[in-house]
Amino acid sequence: MAKILIIDDERAIRSTLREILEYEDYQVEDIDNGQDGLDMIAKNDYDLVLCDIKMNRMDGMEVLTEGLAIKPDLPFIMISGHGTVETAVEASRKGAFDFISKPPDLNRLLITVRNALDRGSLVVETKVLKRKVSKVRPILGNSQAIAKIKETIDRVAPTDARVLVTGANGSGKELVARWLHEKSNRSNAPLIEVNCAAIPSELIESELFGHEKGSFTSAVKQRIGKFESANGGTLFLDEIGDMSHSAQAKVLRALQESKITRVGGEKEIEVDVRVVAATNKDLLKEIEAGNFRMDLYHRLSVILIHVPPLTERRDDITLLTQNFLDEICNEYGMPVKKISEAALDALKALPWTGNIRELRNMVERLIILSDKTITDGDVKAFANPSAPAPASSNDSSSSQTDFNQFKNFQEYKDFAEREYIKFKLEKNNWNVSKTADDIDIQRSHLYSKIEKYGLKRGE
Repeated sequence: MAKILIIDDERAIRSTLREILEYEDYQVEDIDNGQDGLDMIAKNDYDLVLCDIKMNRMDGMEVLTEGLAIKPDLPFIMISGHGTVETAVEASRKGAFDFISKPPDLNRLLITVRNALDRGSLVVETKVLKRKVSKVRPILGNSQAIAKIKETIDRVAPTDARVLVTGANGSGKELVARWLHEKSNRSNAPLIEVNCAAIPSELIESELFGHEKGSFTSAVKQRIGKFESANGGTLFLDEIGDMSHSAQAKVLRALQESKITRVGGEKEIEVDVRVVAATNKDLLKEIEAGNFRMDLYHRLSVILIHVPPLTERRDDITLLTQNFLDEICNEYGMPVKKISEAALDALKALPWTGNIRELRNMVERLIILSDKTITDGDVKAFANPSAPAPASSNDSSSSQTDFNQFKNFQEYKDFAEREYIKFKLEKNNWNVSKTADDIDIQRSHLYSKIEKYGLKRGE
């Protein structure tokens, strides 16, 4: 039921409006002066205010201005027996939803009230949705490494300095990039993300810089690239180490000149973009191998932020686990489950090759499969650690390998590689993309290995 406040120094008007609105099932309160009306607005949650303009103790326009200062989203309908076009315009300029003359027409009053309430609801819903969509997860952890990352973000974010974020898959590089944008002067502009590893090399240039109609076979219309889309904001280039040489050269030019050219186009387009890049590779080694341009590396790495793997910040596992428990249980609409100290110790002992991403997945699995309190037995039964458990010392057949079967070192390497890839594929239920990500090789490379070793599902 909507709650409405009437502010008017005429008792007859207040009584009439109250009677009409209560008949329509609105909850109504009234007061005879603006000052007390402001106090009521500050103390209560109203959905709408009907306010007279000409009052003795405080003018209605002042009430409107100060009321909106207290509750910016509160709709005001101004009413007056001396209404003019100028008064209506001034009321609208100060933020009033509408203006009604005395004596009010019943139908117009009810329609205006309904529209104002609908508009107020939409404003609130929109703000809630925006908060949900744009909400950036906090960077959780009390370790020295995380404290240093947060301090660096606070120092660097307000500048336009380019940042290179390094770290293993699942360690939280994207979260660092989001906070760099969120705390920057560009936070009201878009943050555009590009996963360079997920886009085929022949399409990466079109993705980044756009293309003109007819520039290649499937270019049936003009396309705006990510650089243009991020104009005024931040461009996050994830997995920059997987970018082709041709695209690297164009990105370098864009960073040097703040200009781009669409594929198939000739016109230079100026762009104002802050670039944050991330990679799980050692770019210095990639430079030595000839896979990455040194000049681009130096352009991107004005500021370097390294996100440590979870194994280097095991003390943060308790905080992260509790946060995931609260978050996931709330998503599922269930009471938050407890976790024993022994279970936390068991989690800390795991290898965590998938880092934070793997920890969240494990916590979700434990929530689903465990009882009210998660125990260390649940962790051992359900957590599915990334590394295989060591074989029993009594099981000589599985713990030892007959090295006499290998003629040379290459044969043994092939055998070890085949068994390792087979184990990872089975662990990931033969999800090739996830396995490639897990063992840090390109998906096409993994397909070649599967074909080379004749690996088959259910083997």
